[in-house]
Amino acid sequence: MQLKRLTLAAFFVALCVIGGLIKIPSGIGSLALDTVPALISAAFLPPVFSGIVGMLGHMASAMNSGFMLGPLHVLVALEMFVIVIVFARLHKAGRNLTKWIFFIVANGLIALLPFYFLISPAFFLGAVPFLLLATIVNAVVAAVVLPSLQHVVDGRMGALR
Repeated sequence: MQLKRLTLAAFFVALCVIGGLIKIPSGIGSLALDTVPALISAAFLPPVFSGIVGMLGHMASAMNSGFMLGPLHVLVALEMFVIVIVFARLHKAGRNLTKWIFFIVANGLIALLPFYFLISPAFFLGAVPFLLLATIVNAVVAAVVLPSLQHVVDGRMGALR
């Protein structure tokens, strides 16, 4: 069972890499659809695995963009790890509306807050609209795909939990 989870996690990381190639134009270059597969993985993997998918997906997207924020991407990857774990736990608990609100607020606003102090208030204020937009786009795409995909998988072979 552990090998199946690792394989499925690797599959979702690969999808994050592909999603990372689909860029959302912004002033902070690494915004992309790299989070969609991590959010979808919450239905099929334990929360920690989904968190790892989100973290690795972000790092792959950042690498593809040339690490615009330098080593600060490690902080963002850790934030993604925590955000996706909480999202996955909310999903497993059946808190459907709460998980989306949490994701949008945590990823679109709270995750950017350290950069207010680490880079500058101007960077924070300039990045918020772009990150919020990218977060909403990722959430909408995942919200549209997730129920259908989960229904198909549950109906055919059951989800890995």
